[in-house]
Amino acid sequence: MIADLKKKSIQEILEFLVEEEERLDRFLARSYPDFSRSYLQRLIEEGYVLVENQVITKPSKRLKPGEKVLLLVPEPEPLEILPENIPIRVVYEDAHLLVIVKPCGMVVHPSPGYTTGTLVNALLYHVKDLSSIGGVERPGIVHRLDKDTMGLMVVAKSDQVHRSLAEQFKERKVFKLYRAIVQGIVSWEHKVVESSIGRHPIDRKKFAIVEGGKYAKSEFFVKERFPKHNATLLEVRLHTGRTHQIRVHVSALGHPILGDRTYGFKPASVSKEILELMGNCHMLLSYKLGFFHPADNKWLEFEVEDVEPFSKVLNYLRAS
Repeated sequence: MIADLKKKSIQEILEFLVEEEERLDRFLARSYPDFSRSYLQRLIEEGYVLVENQVITKPSKRLKPGEKVLLLVPEPEPLEILPENIPIRVVYEDAHLLVIVKPCGMVVHPSPGYTTGTLVNALLYHVKDLSSIGGVERPGIVHRLDKDTMGLMVVAKSDQVHRSLAEQFKERKVFKLYRAIVQGIVSWEHKVVESSIGRHPIDRKKFAIVEGGKYAKSEFFVKERFPKHNATLLEVRLHTGRTHQIRVHVSALGHPILGDRTYGFKPASVSKEILELMGNCHMLLSYKLGFFHPADNKWLEFEVEDVEPFSKVLNYLRAS
């Protein structure tokens, strides 16, 4: 069936397995958040989605558990990236770089279906100069956070600064601490996870612990337990920076991050009040970031805790 499709060049074929009854467009938007729901709806209507090897062109198609969904990802179209007056929370800025707080729900850089409302759109409006190493689609972007993760990021204003920061990330000189609210009551106090991480062999939207992947090391510390709510607050130190690293490692430990259905979070495990407070966010916060300033080599360190909805959920857990 795929061979019969007369489409423009296909960049990648992603396979998903349906676990519960759901609309096709909602299932894909949740399973593959790199694309917006409106863009996925367009791909469905244009014949780029198959269910059980049959092309489906109705976004409202109801899926059944056990069905296999294929998403044919076409070659991206050239993007026109425009400045947008979107507020940015800046915690530090000088002539060389800035440190910002990325909110939950904001995509870092434009991609198919996310041509507006991204962090890059906002940066182009508020910052006069940005490094060009990331190309026109990723000016200033040295590293990224997932769409539904929130917290601190550093942005480079020049290519020289970008190279210096990128080298620090590569050499693991950057200090990164996260806070994660996970499902279940963690039995241990401290845990180090070392593994190799790569694309999941079957579910291509996910990463997994696999042979031949990239080395990944995460260190976990229990900060608070909330038995009444079946949840635990962890502090996480990243020693490497692989895609979805924290999400993969805590899931492998049996304690997925609240809100992260891709890696095993079960909505029924928490109360409706917590679900409402979380919205569509993962309870994962990049709350501390440290690095050497590229201009004078002085150590800079930043910390932020009052980021919603993470802070709202944590306050609720502590108060009830």
